[in-house]
Amino acid sequence: MPAAITFYTNPFSRGGIVHWMLEELRVPYRVEYLEYGTSMKAPDYLAINPMGKVPAIRHGDVVVTEAAAICAYLADAFPEAGLAPPPSERGDYYRWLFFASGPLEATIGLNSCNVEMTPDQEMQLGCGRLETVLDVLADAVREKRHIAADRFSAADIYVGSHIGWGMQFGTIDRRPEFEDYWQRLAQRPAHRSSMQQIETAMAKYPLPSAMT
Repeated sequence: MPAAITFYTNPFSRGGIVHWMLEELRVPYRVEYLEYGTSMKAPDYLAINPMGKVPAIRHGDVVVTEAAAICAYLADAFPEAGLAPPPSERGDYYRWLFFASGPLEATIGLNSCNVEMTPDQEMQLGCGRLETVLDVLADAVREKRHIAADRFSAADIYVGSHIGWGMQFGTIDRRPEFEDYWQRLAQRPAHRSSMQQIETAMAKYPLPSAMT
């Protein structure tokens, strides 16, 4: 029997990215929902992720945290799902998967905290200004169905999720390139299935009042 997957998440988290990834794999997995400030900081979970954050997965004896790392790991662990290009075609796959987890996430976070970087800080932080990052990302998805190797991959799941959420919450401009790219991805059956499960869980595990 293949090793079981346990998925630790909260419906109001980046765990949605991993949830979509797991649905694309079409393999059994168990979801364990954790709540902010309580079970997410409990000793049992801190033994899995000392940061006390989600998402995380346990696959047999392997523990992986960080959404981008989880997506990359699962794509390799289940090659039959075809969610990673062949090694010789992974240049863009790795590039955009980690562009989104690095410069994109960092600059959006800084912008959301109203941090206006000076030129010197741009060099120190390495993420670039938001306008530059979004220009680069828009060019990467312009008139493309998929961001890497002309096929759907874990990079589309990760990058697409950030674009979709960013446009929804106003942290990413609703550029035509982003709208076109995201609309195609959002129609995937696995994405719709994960969203249905997330919406159900939202009613059962609401955000603490301090976070609303």
